[in-house]
Amino acid sequence: MKIWTRIRKLSIRQFFKLSLLFLRHPLLLFPSIRATKKAIVLSNTYYPGKHSKSNKGNAFRHAVWNALLCAYTFKKTKNKQKSVFWAQTVTDLYEKVTQNNKLDEQMDLQNNAVGRLYFLNYADKDEVEMVNFILKKSKVAEKISTENDIKKYPANMVYIVS
Repeated sequence: MKIWTRIRKLSIRQFFKLSLLFLRHPLLLFPSIRATKKAIVLSNTYYPGKHSKSNKGNAFRHAVWNALLCAYTFKKTKNKQKSVFWAQTVTDLYEKVTQNNKLDEQMDLQNNAVGRLYFLNYADKDEVEMVNFILKKSKVAEKISTENDIKKYPANMVYIVS
């Protein structure tokens, strides 16, 4: 996942939406970039070459990205709910841009939501502890094959292929 490659694929309307989002919240731009880069580094560390597919590594990347977005922006917002809302806004916009098939998109949205949930449970802990928890949970993510399967695991990471 290369950030600039994704940005170049944006339509003018999507780029405008993204730009407007960060213009309205300029203090959240750098924490968001930092969280994104850290999520990629962690994914490359724990799931080298395997986190770009619909597997456990991908589930980890989405969950840890959302948790870090929340954690890093929380330092600016000082409000957990605002940080969670910000992470959801950013990652929902990302999902619209990537144009995955429906099941992949639902899987990503589930893993994003789970990452935000994990942040809420670990907001008072240090980052290493939160990341280790997410890594551990990614190892036991639930395999799904339909959108209805996702509903069975509201608080778990999910994946499609091994």
